[in-house]
Amino acid sequence: MKRILIASDSHGLTKPLQDIRERHPEVSLFIHCGDSELPREDASLEGYVPVGGNCDFYPGFPDDELIEIAGKKIFVTHGHRYSVKSTLMNLQYKAEQLGADIACFGHSHLLGAEMSGGILFLNPGSIRLPRGRRERTYLIIGLGPDEVEVRVYDLDNGEIPELQRVFTVMG
Repeated sequence: MKRILIASDSHGLTKPLQDIRERHPEVSLFIHCGDSELPREDASLEGYVPVGGNCDFYPGFPDDELIEIAGKKIFVTHGHRYSVKSTLMNLQYKAEQLGADIACFGHSHLLGAEMSGGILFLNPGSIRLPRGRRERTYLIIGLGPDEVEVRVYDLDNGEIPELQRVFTVMG
C-alpha cells in the first residue's frame, strides 16, 4: 500500500515540515497544498510536491498538480481559485475534467474528508492555524486497489485514531 502525506497552510513554518518528513519514513510521496509562504527552493519543502496558495508570493509554484500513483489520479490545488470556502462544486468540476480520483486542497484550514460524485475530497487542515478544532493536522493516506485509508495526525501528539476512515475509490 502506497502512503502519501498531505499537509497545507503551514504559513512560514519550517522545522515542522522537516520534522513531519523525518517522522514518516513509510511515506512514498509528500504533498503540500499551498500557503507555505516559503521560497520554492527552501530546504523545508524538499521532498514535497507543493502548489501555490493565495499567500505564496515567491515564484516557482504551480497553481495545480495532477499526480498519478498506484493507479490513482490525485489533483492537488490550494483551493482559493475554486472558491472552496463556499462550495466544492468548482473543485469537483475541475477534478472531473481531469479524471481525478482524489482532490487535495487547503485554504479553509478546515480538516475534512468526503466523497462526492465518486471523487474523494481531502483537506488536511492546517499545521499552523487550524480552524474548527485545536489540533494542527495533516493526513496520511494509504492507497489500495479499490480503497483509500485516511489517517489524521496532530502535529504535536501524533495520530488521532478515532478520525481514521476508509473510502471506496475505484481507479
